[in-house]
Amino acid sequence: MDGWWDCERVDEFIYRLLRSGIENNVRGNLGLLLRALPWLLLNLQSKARARIIADRHYNLGNDLFAAFLDPYMQYSCAFFEGTDDLEQAQLNKLEMICAKLDLAPGDHLLDIGCGWGGLAKYAAERYGCTVTGVNISKEQLAFARDFCKGLPVRFLDCDYRAIEGQFDKIVSVGMFEHVGSRNYRTYFDVVRRCLKPDGIFLLHTIGSNTSGRGGSEPWISKYIFLNSMLPSIAQIAKAAERGFVIEDWHNFGPHYDKTLMAWQARFQAAWPRLEGLKYDTRFKRMWDYYLLCCAAAFRVRHTQLWQVVMTRSGTGRPQPCCRREHGAATRTSQGETVSWQ
Repeated sequence: MDGWWDCERVDEFIYRLLRSGIENNVRGNLGLLLRALPWLLLNLQSKARARIIADRHYNLGNDLFAAFLDPYMQYSCAFFEGTDDLEQAQLNKLEMICAKLDLAPGDHLLDIGCGWGGLAKYAAERYGCTVTGVNISKEQLAFARDFCKGLPVRFLDCDYRAIEGQFDKIVSVGMFEHVGSRNYRTYFDVVRRCLKPDGIFLLHTIGSNTSGRGGSEPWISKYIFLNSMLPSIAQIAKAAERGFVIEDWHNFGPHYDKTLMAWQARFQAAWPRLEGLKYDTRFKRMWDYYLLCCAAAFRVRHTQLWQVVMTRSGTGRPQPCCRREHGAATRTSQGETVSWQ
């Protein structure tokens, strides 16, 4: 960030470091232990601290995110099935989520951590459902309310722990990474309470290959996603047990490598109009490093992207059709072709 070193391909540099396993040769020391202590002793994602990440990251400026995201402002992994185009891949992702949820006209969908309202807009326009979006970022909420004006969509400035009511379907995309392992059981208790007995829940989250309470990679946690934490399969399963049936677990982590590289290319192209507003050279180096080192982590399979479909246990609900069984399904909607596997 300070220009002490540079590299033509940061993504390939980090990829090769991770692939070598060199971090396994770093011996533990007192400094590493002290850095882990807050994660071991405190709930860094408590309700009182929840808005810190919104202030530090998601409220940076809608102009920044609009410069490199797609028209639906999807700040999560795209699905590059049958396409290399980011915008088409994000439509594929949106369609896949709606299909897995079996959305239908009249459904009331709860979107926990709704971002800039892109999924809410897509679901309301394409499927005729009502959507309630919950978020704690003032910048995102302001954009989302304008973006979805005239649609049966409402947005609440609300922590997930305070959500009330019951919903036909619930979705959460790219928000679970901010919940923290101390709060996983609380999170799933809220989802179960709010999901109707015959409803469907879809969790879209980045995941870790191992369980831990030490937070995310230290640089990411300090400069990008403060106090973020990637869940493992074991942690999700343990928090969901007794409350949910896991119907489908879909890993398409390699698609995040392509998503991040597309974002970085679009950020580079947009930089001349961003520079000098409130973003300086140090910010540019930080943002480039963030996007490229994350791409490397997905490339080396160090981190994953999961969509997990769940239903409430103890209801006897028939299994939903989570994925198409015969190749890529294509759906034409408003003149667009949308594919998913």
